[in-house]
Amino acid sequence: MAVFSVDTSPDIENMLIEQLRQMRPWRKMALMAEMGQTVRTLAMAGLRQRHPDDTPAQRRRRLADLLLGPELAARVYGPLPEQDEC
Repeated sequence: MAVFSVDTSPDIENMLIEQLRQMRPWRKMALMAEMGQTVRTLAMAGLRQRHPDDTPAQRRRRLADLLLGPELAARVYGPLPEQDEC
């Protein structure tokens, strides 16, 4: 079996994989949703740190850049709003 994590013992990794295989589909989906929310929370924290003077609208737009890529985010949401436009 392939090693997925270099800092986890093979026995523990096998146990985790087996638990995932036995997990009900709805629980796997719930875990994925929680992970997605965690990614967004961490991304917003990073944006607040890098752009402390941004408005909430600017942060949401920057988050779209991170999640969708700048080109698609600009096509979907328009350009990043300037400080005085929000």
